[in-house]
Amino acid sequence: MSSHVDVLGSAATAVVLLMVITWFVSLARRDASIADIVWGLGFVVIAWITWWVGDGLADRRGLLVAMVTIWGVRLVAHLTWRSRSEPEDFRYASMRRRAGERFPITSLFSVFLFQGAVMFIVSLPVQLAMTPAQPQVGILAIVGVVVWGVGLFFETVADAQLTRFRNDPGNAGAVLDWGLWRYTRHPNYFGDACIWWGIYLVAADTTDARWAIISPILMTVMLLRVTGVTMLERGLRTRRDGYADYVARTSAFLPRPPKGQPS
Repeated sequence: MSSHVDVLGSAATAVVLLMVITWFVSLARRDASIADIVWGLGFVVIAWITWWVGDGLADRRGLLVAMVTIWGVRLVAHLTWRSRSEPEDFRYASMRRRAGERFPITSLFSVFLFQGAVMFIVSLPVQLAMTPAQPQVGILAIVGVVVWGVGLFFETVADAQLTRFRNDPGNAGAVLDWGLWRYTRHPNYFGDACIWWGIYLVAADTTDARWAIISPILMTVMLLRVTGVTMLERGLRTRRDGYADYVARTSAFLPRPPKGQPS
């Protein structure tokens, strides 16, 4: 029988190997933006490695692997397509300028291994649910799948609408305020949060995984305060005409009808 130590150890080893290999690739390409693409892939790797090592309830293990894989593969495909022929992301380019010759070692720890550590923590519900054989998949998991489905819808549709908006030269400097973006300024981030709350609920059918509620909480905080809403909006009010008005009428995260307008 497998133990949590077996599963967690396998996941940690896989994450370190993946992120170190990705770091070497980034040095060869002189582009640390590959870290963003590998973000989704890392969770898929963790899910399949822990599925293989774990010997818990097959239905729950298969459900979690399917949920993570669908989400991760879609995200990797979207980011790969979006970043084709694009220069290095401004965040990494700025870090490269500041660090100078120290950038390779700086990026290893502050970008790749840090991201790997976050990946490991966020995926804890998946890891801890791979060992228990009981209970059977229950109502909590069904609710989790529904929440995950809502998240996948928001993330997929929002990304498609943003891509369509960006591909129209007439929208240069304009604000995307239609579709899902009419009800929240960051429907893709809201969707991502729902994804991980849904995955947590499926895993939380088992008492072993319930304490890993740190996973969706951490992801939500990051999306709101660290790498998501706060960072993205830092300069949008000055770079885009009408963005301040958009902020005034549109929810930052949770979808709701715009203020002063019919739903």
